Amino acid sequence: MKNDYIDYGRHSRRRTAGKKTVIAAIIVMLVAGAAGLAVFFVSSYYYEIIDEQDNSLTATPDSVSVAESMQDDGALEQTGVYGLWHSPEDTAQVDEKDSVYHPEENLWMGDFKDERPRVTAKGIYVSAAYMTSRFDKAVELVESTELNTMVIDVKTDDGYIMFHMNSDKAREVGALTSTIPDIETTIRKLKEKGIYAVARIVSMMDPKYAKAHPELAVKKKDGTMFKDSTGRMWLNPFKEGVWDYLIEIAKECVNIGFDEINFDYIRFSTGKGMDQVDFSEDAGERTRIDAITDGIKRICEELKPMGAFVSCDVYGAIITSTVDAKIVGQSFFRMAQYLDYICPMIYPSHYADGYYNLDHPDMHPYELVNHALLDTNRILYMIDPDGNKADVRPWLQDFTATWVKYHLDYGQKEVRDQIEAVYDAGYTSWLLWNAGIEYTRSALHGS
Repeated sequence: MKNDYIDYGRHSRRRTAGKKTVIAAIIVMLVAGAAGLAVFFVSSYYYEIIDEQDNSLTATPDSVSVAESMQDDGALEQTGVYGLWHSPEDTAQVDEKDSVYHPEENLWMGDFKDERPRVTAKGIYVSAAYMTSRFDKAVELVESTELNTMVIDVKTDDGYIMFHMNSDKAREVGALTSTIPDIETTIRKLKEKGIYAVARIVSMMDPKYAKAHPELAVKKKDGTMFKDSTGRMWLNPFKEGVWDYLIEIAKECVNIGFDEINFDYIRFSTGKGMDQVDFSEDAGERTRIDAITDGIKRICEELKPMGAFVSCDVYGAIITSTVDAKIVGQSFFRMAQYLDYICPMIYPSHYADGYYNLDHPDMHPYELVNHALLDTNRILYMIDPDGNKADVRPWLQDFTATWVKYHLDYGQKEVRDQIEAVYDAGYTSWLLWNAGIEYTRSALHGS
């Protein structure tokens, strides 16, 4: 198939081009490569500002170190202009071993009889504080529109859990709070109204548990604790004890009645100072992608038989960029082979100028979302149909990114354009993110 961005071979077919044409071709390739690198570093600059579902949306921009982003030889060679794949059919992700499906001798969870009723989720994020102070307003919005889902904070980026649960590990470190005083009653009310309840668990960013268990925390080479630009400590995904903790919390959420467990920040930090961290002793031969994927596999094996669905939030950039995938440890291809839902955060404001050949992505909400989701189709197509294959359910932008130089004021049209882009890409589920819990009602059908 013809290269979507640059046809590197077209000059070689013109035998009479002469030396000038050859030189011109070389210049074009050099310029293209420079453009790709430039956009990558600009994208990296925004990592701290877009750090997943940042509740403040005002984090200070920070750049991923060159040493870290280039840690694997040839990493940049696997991406094309703007960090994208060379062509639509070239969707092999991360490295050769992940480029095709390698079925296990026994189909993963082959004995699991899946009787869980699936829901076409159309939802909103709701903070724990909002659930107590304005719960009725949130329910009214869902009941009066096409919405049917609430993603509710359970474990926050400070490491606190928003209600009391039967978790010895959380109790020992003082992580339990009564922010949501009666979670059982809350869940019962949601179920009575037919609202699909999703528990959001911030995973690796956890200063509370990291401080109490430094042996499970990310540390620098000198033995000191790693802290990101916000001062928060992170848990080390290579440590099994970290996954034990997450699974214990998740199981309690299932027991309480949540329909689905959603893991956010289920990745390695991109914060300044990560180039001073050495995981080699804990990792052995495993990569960051191995650590995250193996943990997700284990989570799914524990939670699915309990009747709950499992989802993870991922950077939108990892859909098409091997560099980003290796840095954060998220492989869209591998994660999708275990999860029920994979939720790329494809907020247009979080993409650097030039991504998908869009001058200013925030000003093209439909195009950005549609391009990204069409790329997910190409990756999922490579997964063996007899195995597990996650449904794609993207996070969409329902906020105005005033910190972006070229941006739109997001209202009815911009939000609806993103939703329609989801449908046009062949998907049916989506979630809206607004840290202030102020959603554009007019963009929703039924309002």
